Amino acid sequence: MAKDSSFDVVSEVDLQEVDNAFQQASKELVQRYDLKDSGATLEFSKADKSFTLSAPSDFVGGQVKDVLNSKLVKRQIDLKAVAWGAPQAATGGTVRYVGTLVMGIETELAKKINKEIRDEKFKVKVQIEGEKLRVSGSVRDELQAVIAFLKDKDYGIPLQFTNYR
Repeated sequence: MAKDSSFDVVSEVDLQEVDNAFQQASKELVQRYDLKDSGATLEFSKADKSFTLSAPSDFVGGQVKDVLNSKLVKRQIDLKAVAWGAPQAATGGTVRYVGTLVMGIETELAKKINKEIRDEKFKVKVQIEGEKLRVSGSVRDELQAVIAFLKDKDYGIPLQFTNYR
């Protein structure tokens, strides 16, 4: 019998690249003429894997988010990796946004992906292993078809395909 090939479906973000993008965005906030004295602040917590943005208005907050998003895109970080919460009213009439990094695939979403792969009748086995999925099969073309199928779908989180062997 032929040896099974497999790959993992994961959702990971390189924290060092996110930190680099945050540093660049912070530097631009200090230097940009329209945002220099606006009172907007941007903080990143590696431990919580979250951004905290404070701004005097929704408009300025949106501009700061755009600056951060542009730096993330330049660092090849998918914007789906940051889940921004609803704006919250803060002290002094300011607005606070909290964005958390999405790391790992939640169990419900993993089950949904598993079901969709089975519904397409691919000749592969899918196993949920914690926060990732292992897809294995004897035919490599089937595995590549599964990867193409998953790339076409939008699950609201960035998916990467690792350990292809």
